[in-house]
Amino acid sequence: MDTTTSASAAAASLVPTTAVRPFRLEIPQAALDDLHDRLARTRFAPPLPGDGWETGVPVAYQRELVTYWLEEYDWRAQEAAINTYPQITTEIDGLQVHAVHVRSRHAGALPLLLTHGWPGSFVELLDLIGPLTDPVAHGGDAADAFHVVIPSLPGFGFSGPVHNAGWDTTRTAAAWAELMRRLGYDRYGVQGGDIGAAVSPEVARVTRTDDGTGDVVGVHLNGNVGTPFHELDDDERASLTDLERDRVDRIGRFVTEEFGYISIQSTRPGTLGAALADSPVGQLTWIVDKLREWTHPREALPHEVLGTDRLLTNAMVYWLSNTGASSAYVGYAQESAWGEEKTPTDVPTAVITFAHDVGIRRYAEGEHHITRWTDIPERGGHFAAMEEPEALTADVREFFADLR
Repeated sequence: MDTTTSASAAAASLVPTTAVRPFRLEIPQAALDDLHDRLARTRFAPPLPGDGWETGVPVAYQRELVTYWLEEYDWRAQEAAINTYPQITTEIDGLQVHAVHVRSRHAGALPLLLTHGWPGSFVELLDLIGPLTDPVAHGGDAADAFHVVIPSLPGFGFSGPVHNAGWDTTRTAAAWAELMRRLGYDRYGVQGGDIGAAVSPEVARVTRTDDGTGDVVGVHLNGNVGTPFHELDDDERASLTDLERDRVDRIGRFVTEEFGYISIQSTRPGTLGAALADSPVGQLTWIVDKLREWTHPREALPHEVLGTDRLLTNAMVYWLSNTGASSAYVGYAQESAWGEEKTPTDVPTAVITFAHDVGIRRYAEGEHHITRWTDIPERGGHFAAMEEPEALTADVREFFADLR
């Protein structure tokens, strides 16, 4: 069942592969009816002893979310809201790339390419569009306006599934550079978190020419930028600040307590994909496990931090596009590691690190030309665009103010 396209296959086949086509979400009602039937027939696992978060998403919480999903959540309202933003698709390197593309009404707006991560989607960045494209309406100045481009990563949502291998950061970055060229932009900024924080600097690298010029004027990142996974000796550890030492300790806890999802997605994405493709509750729970671990404060339930509708809409993007397997494959199962060390560029780079994240500047400087580093240790989590959109927007505005 095709749940993603709004144009006939016959018409699409007549369009040159470099064409940029308007796109609207128009999910067939049959797909929504099928989802409702599956949710109504959910077979929940018996609760494990204690039914607590230490063994995964509690069954009681699963039931709470599924009840809301069945009885209160309105996909059509969410679909209509998403469709208020202009969207496009275009074929790049054999892949249909989906993107939100919103041009600012303000003269002199700087194009800005934003890239999401896993288990997110383009949905996690929607709250940034208004403040970035129309700063005057959100307490800012017209001089801070951006044209916004938000593509869905290869294999994610409506840029998926993928049909060939090799979609690492370099290939994705090259696709993003081509996307921006097709949209008419040859000078722009990039921003990203999680996987997006790996792809965004790579866009600057792939567009750099031998004479030192390039399309990207600046790179803005949030998330775990500059994370040491090597063993620190006593002298190195002693040189850390208290904040840095805390972040190193949390990296250690992540490796011992949370690394399982990476092991599974990087080695058996197809096996995992069978469960995610057949069970909407399985897909939701796989995502929610990380939403709880990576939002701030950790003790809060993820829907309390992100909003239940936004949480479910993000999961719906994975379910309706059937990209649980391909997002795992592209994000974690590639032969070329996403975390592979990169050569630094001279492109100005800013990093904002919120309370949950573990970026450390001294380690980030090995790969990036850091000109701005902002630590916000008291609030915010890994999903900055959803958790702290105002702080993230302000930092983006301030960084690019001198690069326009």
